Amino acid sequence: MTRERSTTNPILIIGVAGGTASGKTTVVQAILDRVGRERIAYIQHDSYYKDLSHLPLEERRKFNFDHPDALDTPLLVQHLKELRAGRSVQVPEYDFATYCRLPQTRTVYPRPVVIVEGILILTEPALRELIDLKIYVDTDADLRLIRRIQRDIAERGRTVESVIEQYLATVRPMHLEFVEPSKRYADVIIPLGGHNVAALELVTARILTLLDSAEPERD
Repeated sequence: MTRERSTTNPILIIGVAGGTASGKTTVVQAILDRVGRERIAYIQHDSYYKDLSHLPLEERRKFNFDHPDALDTPLLVQHLKELRAGRSVQVPEYDFATYCRLPQTRTVYPRPVVIVEGILILTEPALRELIDLKIYVDTDADLRLIRRIQRDIAERGRTVESVIEQYLATVRPMHLEFVEPSKRYADVIIPLGGHNVAALELVTARILTLLDSAEPERD
């Protein structure tokens, strides 16, 4: 169930989960447009992948990036707590072409809404405890695979063969073991991702209601 917030804890944390290439980012962009970008801080769990620069490139390519242990989730939990306390955080930058963290970080400032997005955020109890509204984007596996191939070729310099090999070796098994079962923790499940306008309108209305309830009453 969604946890109600009081005026003493005004920052609303929203989690957007779902399988790889399910449309999570599209859902987040729709929320940003409807609620107002100036009111939202946006963090991706992908930014918290552990640095693999100590490994040879070939070993990095074979690394299981879809297992919860691949991510520095304790750091993300710490950052969410800092934002909720009204303090800015330095979010890591990750290079998906080399599988390494970059030396620079991105400053994220506290906003009335913090959105955290990633395939595994609902699998982690420490994250679930912090999230006020849990959203799961549900999209068919064949469509997700096609989108993943297109994205990884265009944005991450991969080949079709390497994407399919990774999908069969780790992405699909980890989805079945971790991501799909985490759907039971969701407050809202959105079929068809960002194309489900009715669901997006309901989610947006809920977020705005929670924001309004957290604002101090004026004299």
